[in-house]
Amino acid sequence: MNSNASPRNIRRQNKIQNSLFLLWFIGPALLVYLIYVIYPIFATFYYSMFKWSGIQTEKTFIALQNYVSLLSDNVFWMTVSNNLLLVIASVVTQIPLGLVMALILFAPLKGMRLFRTVYFLPLLMSTVAVGILWSLIYDPMFGVINKTLEAIGLGSWQNGWLGDTKTAFIAVIITICWQYTPFYMILFRAAISGIPTDIYESAGIDGCSGFKKFWHITLPLIKPTIITSSVLSVIGSLKYFDLIFVMTEGGPSSSTELMATYMYKQAFSQFNMGYASSISFTMFVIAFVVALIILAADRSRAKANQ
Repeated sequence: MNSNASPRNIRRQNKIQNSLFLLWFIGPALLVYLIYVIYPIFATFYYSMFKWSGIQTEKTFIALQNYVSLLSDNVFWMTVSNNLLLVIASVVTQIPLGLVMALILFAPLKGMRLFRTVYFLPLLMSTVAVGILWSLIYDPMFGVINKTLEAIGLGSWQNGWLGDTKTAFIAVIITICWQYTPFYMILFRAAISGIPTDIYESAGIDGCSGFKKFWHITLPLIKPTIITSSVLSVIGSLKYFDLIFVMTEGGPSSSTELMATYMYKQAFSQFNMGYASSISFTMFVIAFVVALIILAADRSRAKANQ
């Protein structure tokens, strides 16, 4: 090392060396992220500027015409409405139920290992298997629901649950919540396990009851996990595809159509890849903006409480 080097230059050299050292480790992961996450976003926007079948090599540049067509597409706006309903149902149902299930696992009851296994089973099943299972449950002729209604004398309530535009979307939402609630249970259980027991013991000495412990200790300390879970639920619901496609393919009469299923049909059934790309990029923008709003609201709340 040069003995005449100033301390500032030495610090600068050390900073450069540390940056190169970190880049050496994160470089491969960063490269994969750029190729498979960042690049497709820009590529999708690029393809949305063309009228293109996805098969032919020739593409016709039409600028923002695909996005203009989206604004007058009634089916697309129905898919946006369905996605928003799915977001609300997921946040209102999956997160509270996941929290309740996580709290139950801490209860001093016998058979908790069995409960943990039973709670976690839906998440272990593949989405296709879940879709087929619940399609059989909703079957109008041999399904468990209609057979149960018939057995208890409520045969007039029987319905073709997935074939009725009034019940199809509700039926699918129930299935989605059944499958993904255990995921949030795991997140909340891990968060609650990280709370020091000393806090609960001190609260108990002060005469704090079980509910007060939950309201004043558990809930405030797991708020970051609740925010993270909300963001995951919102983004996941906005880009949801697989279970809907397995159970209804967006029917009947587009009553269960989501943006992702509509995009799939435009791309691989109608061979309108440019229009499908505009739907895909719109999905990304909506999810990105909603996630930013949630995080900004949480940041403002945190500053207000300081």
